[in-house]
Amino acid sequence: MILLLPAVLAACDRQSQPKEQANASASGEVAATPGEAASGAKTPEAFSYKLDRSKAGTPAPAFAFLDPDGGEKTLADFAGRPVLVNLWATWCTPCVAEMPTLDRVAAAHGAKGLAVLTISQDTQGLNAAKTFFAKQKLPHLKAYADPENQFGFAYATGSLPTSVLYDAQGKEMVRVIGAMDWEGKEANALIEAALQS
Repeated sequence: MILLLPAVLAACDRQSQPKEQANASASGEVAATPGEAASGAKTPEAFSYKLDRSKAGTPAPAFAFLDPDGGEKTLADFAGRPVLVNLWATWCTPCVAEMPTLDRVAAAHGAKGLAVLTISQDTQGLNAAKTFFAKQKLPHLKAYADPENQFGFAYATGSLPTSVLYDAQGKEMVRVIGAMDWEGKEANALIEAALQS
């Protein structure tokens, strides 16, 4: 795990791809450059992401993570509703930048059934996440933690933030690698598709 920490740190702070790769996309991927969503709409500089649908249909992982009270949860505990899993860390600037948009999405779509799980990858675990949430105005989000980085290893993107949207049957729909404006047109379309699943 110690050997992977420098790679994760570097990936989090990376704001753009090399120019020759900026618009390249593998099967199932759509790249967005800094300051521009894949749709071409302008976004804040902190938002740079790519969509990856290559794992669509994959079942949600079954391992446990910590809930805000220190108990264990699994994604199966949210069965029957779409789930947006957001992997983040307190030291990751793009992660922190997208957090207010995730809070507003949780407020707008929580009553419709969407569960928004912000799962900290900080090695300090729940303490780091709870300290962060205590200082922020994010009333619709809860501090979950995965101090063993099981999600990070399972998703294997090598980057934070990484978000994975699951349908109501617990099947992966799309991965968002990097920070996204979750209130934007593209994000809204993804969320609406999950809500209709």
